[in-house]
Amino acid sequence: MTSGLAAPGISGAAGLRRREDAVKRALDLIIATAATVALAPVLVALWLWIRLDSPGPAIFRQQRLGRDARPFTIYKFRTMRVDTDDAVHRAYVTQLLTSDAPQAGGESGLFKLENDPRITRAGHWLRRTSLDELPQLINVLRGEMSLVGPRPALAWEAELYDAAHRRRFEVPPGLTGLWQVSGRSELTMRQALDLDLDYVRRKGLGLDVAIILRTLPSLLRSQAR
Repeated sequence: MTSGLAAPGISGAAGLRRREDAVKRALDLIIATAATVALAPVLVALWLWIRLDSPGPAIFRQQRLGRDARPFTIYKFRTMRVDTDDAVHRAYVTQLLTSDAPQAGGESGLFKLENDPRITRAGHWLRRTSLDELPQLINVLRGEMSLVGPRPALAWEAELYDAAHRRRFEVPPGLTGLWQVSGRSELTMRQALDLDLDYVRRKGLGLDVAIILRTLPSLLRSQAR
């Protein structure tokens, strides 16, 4: 006969997680909506600049992996010339994921190769300031991403993760995260992934708010360089 003592505890923990997820989603919607409205003039200005700076669409679309490794289309401002392959970037990220060497991409931090010959003139500034990420507010509003969480990974990149690092898919990917506010330009790739795991272990509204409050000063420091 099954004991009736364990069920309430399990149910209580599951209920707490559901409530926290609901509050996190509400926070995402409130902040993402307010940010989209407030930044609308900036978004339009950046859109026009990108279109004038180089041929091609202003918005870049790419398949990424979200919660439970489900694929979705991510939106970013285009920072590279159109019709270029990703061989240089793939080689760079593969090297970082398979070694403990520090990243050498430049002040944009991990995952963004600063001296990539594909980057446009506007793209260099957008990457340095992280303003190329702003269209991901659409992904947050659609529920594919959260304001805070691990970076949304590419499918081929995720194949290089070890079993422990795949736990980062237990939560939605984020527009910002723990590694972005923890010295992103000095970290190795594995250190960044370890910070993702730390976020998964410690996840909660308090940590999310702390990361959001640390994100703006981090962005301002990057723009002042």
